[in-house]
Amino acid sequence: MTRARHYWLMKTEPSAYSIQDLAGAPDQTTCWDGVRNYQARNFMRDKMQLRDGVLLYHSNANPPAVVGTASVVREAYPDHTAWDPKDKHFDPKSSPDNPRWSMVDIQLDAIFDRPLPLDELRGVRALRAMELLRKGSRLSVQPVRKSEFDAILKLAGKS
Repeated sequence: MTRARHYWLMKTEPSAYSIQDLAGAPDQTTCWDGVRNYQARNFMRDKMQLRDGVLLYHSNANPPAVVGTASVVREAYPDHTAWDPKDKHFDPKSSPDNPRWSMVDIQLDAIFDRPLPLDELRGVRALRAMELLRKGSRLSVQPVRKSEFDAILKLAGKS
């Protein structure tokens, strides 16, 4: 039996890794490494599957905005950046024998013609329960309902 497609929002600071960086990557694909929050890691490790849809969100931007979509093209595997003392995501408690952190690979689907700013999203009735819009929501990887994903695609003129 085929599992229904799930949807996610992944935050990135555009100064660290932007949707344009993803567009320029080989095969427009990258590993989503450096996640160091257990709940976000658990979503990637335990829930994300091939072909799941992803909204890419530029956080710490002016303005913060949903900027495009991607798909999961490789399910969770150990995040090797945690083992490299020279990497900014190094975690001395993680090792190849006992990996603490996971990552997935995503591939770009679309860059929106215009970013969808957070303030605009707050005014959309269909998004009122969206995790991103909850006060204090800080998770870098979070679930998105299909209806929310579809509403954002419609706003972006991609549906």
